[in-house]
Amino acid sequence: MPDSPAPAYTYKPLAGPEDLALFGAPPVFDTPRHVNRPMAPDRAAFDAMIDDIWDRRWFTNDGPLVQELEHRLSEFLDVPDCVLTSNATAGLDLVMHCLDIRGEVLLPSYTFISTAHLLALRGLTPVFCEVGADMALDPADAAARLTGRTGAVVATHVWGSPCDIDALQALCDTAGIPLLFDAAHAFGARHNGHPLGRFGRAEVFSLHATKAFHACEGGLITTCDAALADQLRLARNFGFSGSDRVECLGVNAKMSELHAAMGLANLDAFPATRQAARAVHAAYRDGLAGLAGLRLKCPPEAEDNNHHYVVTEVDARAFGLTRDRLVALLTAEGIWARRYFYPGGHRSPPHAAANPELSLPRTEALCDRVMLLPGGGAADLADVAEICRVIRFIAGAAGAIREADKTG
Repeated sequence: MPDSPAPAYTYKPLAGPEDLALFGAPPVFDTPRHVNRPMAPDRAAFDAMIDDIWDRRWFTNDGPLVQELEHRLSEFLDVPDCVLTSNATAGLDLVMHCLDIRGEVLLPSYTFISTAHLLALRGLTPVFCEVGADMALDPADAAARLTGRTGAVVATHVWGSPCDIDALQALCDTAGIPLLFDAAHAFGARHNGHPLGRFGRAEVFSLHATKAFHACEGGLITTCDAALADQLRLARNFGFSGSDRVECLGVNAKMSELHAAMGLANLDAFPATRQAARAVHAAYRDGLAGLAGLRLKCPPEAEDNNHHYVVTEVDARAFGLTRDRLVALLTAEGIWARRYFYPGGHRSPPHAAANPELSLPRTEALCDRVMLLPGGGAADLADVAEICRVIRFIAGAAGAIREADKTG
């Protein structure tokens, strides 16, 4: 897979706070380094598929490339049914519709806000739950919040690592409600030797451009429930089963042929993408090793994690600066580190108004510690080395930076 040249950066000596961009010096990177720069697959292969689409004039409506991508993804993920959609939010919405979910839905507060928005828009009540040590939905906390009004549980495989699938499935089996998974981060990961995609009633993957495997934009629903898959295919196309036969309620949530072409090109490249992301993650592990107050999250090898996310936790007391101050310092240098899922769903408008007394201390602490760094298969190893150099300097100069903050 050819790599596009990385934008230039300026090497500069770092001796004191005055050398940092936030205090007036030039930034290290002339062009910002973003978290999860999109992968670009082989252009010739993509262009050949676009030429075929152009010749066929079949741009959407369950075209041959969408069908091919669904088939290949089914094989890759070892799951009977794959249903492609326009995006992951539309995919989760279709699942909710086809399963006729009602009432309350349990979900982690520490997840992307789109899930809570979707539930509220469907007239459902999001019930925000705590995280466990794995940063994912805590089954014990979910069990404590489950009531007779609970219609489903939506758990997130955060950072590409499987959540506690077995405990959550046991909880839902006992309650007689469906378990769904937000697998937006988790393409290619495994649980007990099996690829994610075949657990719960359905799993929904994001194929957005920033994901490890993407189609520029799109969603993927996987399920072992053939009847549900049939319903989903009808519902994503207005309920049509033929040119003039409508079977059920539905919307337009189809994936186009152009997006499927990008998906097919990126699927061919995915082994190389994952290998490159592993190398980037390992470079951060080595470059940040032993740094007090900054912990890099390293997934177990058995997960077969895609290593797309470079996740750190900042302990302000040990590091000498808060996570937010570190993010500001790095951003000024063109290193666009990010707080993620901040400030938590239960503290985000408009959901905070419905949960004014809700306290989730583990989630809130996580929201105040987590920082993502530019990573993934499209990141440049030379950039990673420079980012680590800057972070190490900031750590060593934390006291001087605090003093400069007071006098500045």
